[in-house]
Amino acid sequence: MIIESCQFTKRLLLIAVLLLAFPVPSIGQVDAPVAGFTDHSLLAGFPDSEIIQRKLKRDTNYRIILGPLERVRGEVIPEDSERLRGDVTQITYEVSQEFNGEDVYAYFQEQLTTKNYELLYDCQGRECGSSNYWANDIFRNRSLYGPERNQYFMVFRTSPSLQDAPYFSLYIITRVNRKIYAYLEIVEPAGTQEPEQVAALAQGDESSADADERKSNANLLQGLREQGSVILPAFDFQSDDSLAASVDLDVLVAALNSDQTLSVYIVAHLRRAGKPLLELTQRSQTRANSLRQALIAAGIDGQRIEAAGVGPLAPACSEGNCAERIELVLR
Repeated sequence: MIIESCQFTKRLLLIAVLLLAFPVPSIGQVDAPVAGFTDHSLLAGFPDSEIIQRKLKRDTNYRIILGPLERVRGEVIPEDSERLRGDVTQITYEVSQEFNGEDVYAYFQEQLTTKNYELLYDCQGRECGSSNYWANDIFRNRSLYGPERNQYFMVFRTSPSLQDAPYFSLYIITRVNRKIYAYLEIVEPAGTQEPEQVAALAQGDESSADADERKSNANLLQGLREQGSVILPAFDFQSDDSLAASVDLDVLVAALNSDQTLSVYIVAHLRRAGKPLLELTQRSQTRANSLRQALIAAGIDGQRIEAAGVGPLAPACSEGNCAERIELVLR
């Protein structure tokens, strides 16, 4: 408990330092340029982040999500929601990996308090529902798909005393490749954005998600060819050691598809203090088999992939994520 308290105190100090170094703008303040795009005037982005996409949708029928998501008769629906109409600004931030999703969430929470904005709904982790639902059904942005335990969501608005007060939806996700994204949607009365702002947004309408994915593919292949093996991003497994449904295999599948000559071993490592060697070896084999089957289901030729579980027998490390790592090894 003492350690957890110290860690929590350190995070509070971190957020305080960030707010002092990068004070949040007041309502009406002019946007500051960030990598060709700008923050919205009503909300400052996380200081150590880059805007990789910003769009504007004019006069849109928008649904504010006010509860967790579930799939009913094939349709993803929220437990509670509200319909609005207005201009919707969409901003995607990529956050430095020196931080984590909790830091980003705390930073925006602090802004809400500072600005006296009203929080309408928030959730964290699995209580929000499937990340697949948020990424593909709600926001229609596949870059936002990641492990459910790594997600945060909040809905808030400016002072309810204001007529036509803007609404904000913020979704934060850490993907399996450890990239952190904060996705913001702001709903304002139609015509709020000035014409020159709309023109500027149109110039940057192209998403960088595809370019980002191509870069990840190239990095994975380069490391595999040069070193003979690469440690893959941490994957989530269920209690029976099957691959979690929320795992995003896009980068791995694209990398293997880009060079059909590659044949690889999927090697699963698993180390748990006090557990028998046989149990750990069998469980790691189950994990490797599960990932292999998922890749085959995604279109990879099964003859190019061989699965192996080595339990704790190849200890490049003894703790942390690497103790349960998945390695891709050239055959």
